[in-house]
Amino acid sequence: MSIVRNLVSAVALAAMLGACAGRDPVSVQTVQPQDAQADCGAINAQLAANSARLADLKREGNNTTAGNVGLAVAGALLFWPALFAMDFKDASGKEVSTLIQRQGYLQQLAAQRNCPPIQPQ
Repeated sequence: MSIVRNLVSAVALAAMLGACAGRDPVSVQTVQPQDAQADCGAINAQLAANSARLADLKREGNNTTAGNVGLAVAGALLFWPALFAMDFKDASGKEVSTLIQRQGYLQQLAAQRNCPPIQPQ
């Protein structure tokens, strides 16, 4: 009876941990209300900020992939409930996708307004 109770407890713990694995994506709207009034400086500042955010999201995605591989190995070899802690939400990948669309829109907007290109820092 105690073995069954321990097994049920382990499954319940794994399910609770699995529910917390990963974060939900925060999508960026391609067109935002302030875009209509944005001048070249604001557009270039947004492009630069988005580029920095893209770099952060790509690092986060790489770390998530590495973590998932580690959990898969640990789950397969040592402790199977670790498999429930893997991140399958791909929040960073979804955010990268929406941010790239936003970047494309801002680049088109900058071209329409004849904005000078961003100077490398």
